[in-house]
Amino acid sequence: MTGPLLVDTHCHLDFERYDEDRPSVISRARDAGLVAIINPAIDVKNSVVVCDLAAAEDLVYAAVGIHPNSTASFEPGQVEVIRALAGRDKVVAIGEIGLDYYRDWSPPPQQRRAFEAQLALAAELGLPVIIHNREASDDVLDVLAAWVNGLVGPLSERPGVLHSFSAPPEAAQRALELGFYIGITGPVTFKKAGALRQVVAEVPADRLLVETDGPFLTPHPFRGKRNEPAYVSYVADRIAAVRQTTLDAVARQTSANAARLFGLRLEEV
Repeated sequence: MTGPLLVDTHCHLDFERYDEDRPSVISRARDAGLVAIINPAIDVKNSVVVCDLAAAEDLVYAAVGIHPNSTASFEPGQVEVIRALAGRDKVVAIGEIGLDYYRDWSPPPQQRRAFEAQLALAAELGLPVIIHNREASDDVLDVLAAWVNGLVGPLSERPGVLHSFSAPPEAAQRALELGFYIGITGPVTFKKAGALRQVVAEVPADRLLVETDGPFLTPHPFRGKRNEPAYVSYVADRIAAVRQTTLDAVARQTSANAARLFGLRLEEV
């Protein structure tokens, strides 16, 4: 193993773009110092797939849930399937769930029904949530505020993460006040990402997470190519530069944050 200890808290390792070389991708991640990869689901069928992959790969953990863009046919019975899958080994979160007003794949009221139903499930099970937010910050945060207000126990202190954060700094502040973590992806390395770097500079160290969102959002200098977990070190390195600290310090802090949020038992962290 080389490099600092890292956790990629969001990578779609089950997607077909990894089908030809998935074992090599995981091996490169391990060689790069990764101690865990969290693979979130996008629908009910996919939730089974991510659970199976986590069972087969010691480095991989799963989150189960229905992505907002997969909610056009949502009905309450799907939550019962997610509930059953959430009991499988190495399932550490409900996700990814949320709202997406960028793509017109599901009506907003339908997205919201699925979102609120899965938040209720997460509260019942005591599992943190992985939140997808695309051009829906106000509604996402309003829904989360109502949900957090009803939480009790440990989940009220670690409710989840706003993954691949891309909203204004004001939204980050509101999310932090609700107890959420902020997930940072490859765009932090892009030239025109000043607003995101402002968020990175201001978020408390104990609330930051690093992600690839692979196979998407590949960081510089690999932008335009397929992303993979080994590249999460480039995200951490850019965060270190913004915060005027070391890559090792960011890696250790974000890995400890991931372990705390998702209940990971990482002896190396």
